[in-house]
Formats: sequence, structure tokens, C-alpha cells
Amino acid sequence: MKKTIIILLAVSLLSFIVKDKTKNTIQMNKQETATFGGGCFWCTEAIFSELKGVISVESGYAGGETKNPTYKEICTGTTGHAEVIHIKFDADKITFAELLDVFFATHNPTTLNRQGADVGTQYRSVVFYHNENQKTATQQFIAALEQASVFEDKIVTKITAFNNYTKAENYHQNYFNNNKTQGYCNAVINPKLVKFRKRFKSKLKK
Repeated sequence: MKKTIIILLAVSLLSFIVKDKTKNTIQMNKQETATFGGGCFWCTEAIFSELKGVISVESGYAGGETKNPTYKEICTGTTGHAEVIHIKFDADKITFAELLDVFFATHNPTTLNRQGADVGTQYRSVVFYHNENQKTATQQFIAALEQASVFEDKIVTKITAFNNYTKAENYHQNYFNNNKTQGYCNAVINPKLVKFRKRFKSKLKK
């Protein structure tokens, strides 16, 4: 309970900081962008697509050296890219800090280059920031999590400037909703969604 309270306070504080610093920008253009890597993008896309204020979620690859990589190339782990979700969101309806809260609650940020059975640098935990406000907010959020000892092990999430992004192939987009009977969806994604929906019930789209 104590840890939960500390996290909620941290989220509230960061929400205020981010809103205050970007107030004028938000008034002109409510749509902002966030990019997260938290393992297989089939899972993360399914989760973030259900949040109120999220306009769109696109699966893609970011942070590597190869130009316009294919999924086959990504799977070799040699391109330097991470599987990511590229989120467009209404900052008046959901803040970047709230997105961070969901991100850290729905994957393991303490396992290096791994999420469950998915192993490789393409599955690393990473926040690709789009501006200095996002960079600072992420640094402060991680510091708050570590101070509250939310995780037993050290958080290894990378904080990296957004770069070299490529949209993933069409068959990766909206993967869970298009393949609900597929084995991976049943065994891995659906259980994550159940836990996510229970914890973030008030933030879900109707």
C-alpha cells in the first residue's frame, strides 16, 4: 500500500510538471507523441490501444543503424533496433506521466534485453523521448520507482533520443485484435491484458 501511494504521488507530481512546462504547446496542438519499447510490440500495442486519450498506436522499430529494417532483420538482433510502439495521444486526456505509469506496470524493466521468453536487444526496455520534457519526466519517474523500491532488482530501462524509426510491416499492426485465437495471443498477450484492465480500469476506453 505504501509503495502504491508513493507511485501515485510521483505520477501526480510528474503530470503537473509535464503539463505546466508544455502548457502553451498543448493549447495550440493537443496531440503529442510517445515511443516505448517493452518487449514484443504485439503485447504493448494491445495494451496502450485501450487507454482513454490514446489516438493511435503503431508498431515499429527504432534506435538502430540499419535503414528501413525488415522484421526478419530485426529478429537477428544485429540491426540495433528495438521493437517499439509509436503512440499519438491527446495530452489533455492522458499525460505522458500516466503513459509512463502504464509502461512500467505492464512489463519488467529490470531484465536486460529480455521480456519473458523473448530474448535479444530488440526486446530491450527503452523510452525514446521526443523532447527534453519527456526525458526529464522519465528520469524522475524511474528515480521515484527506485526510491520506493517497487522492483527488487535495478531498473535497466534505457532513455534514448528518438531516432531512426521505421513502421513495422502491415501484418504486425493491430496484431492482437486481428489474431486473437493465435497461440501467442492466448498464452501471453491475453493474460497481460487481463491484469492491465483490472489495474487501470478507470483509464480504459469505453
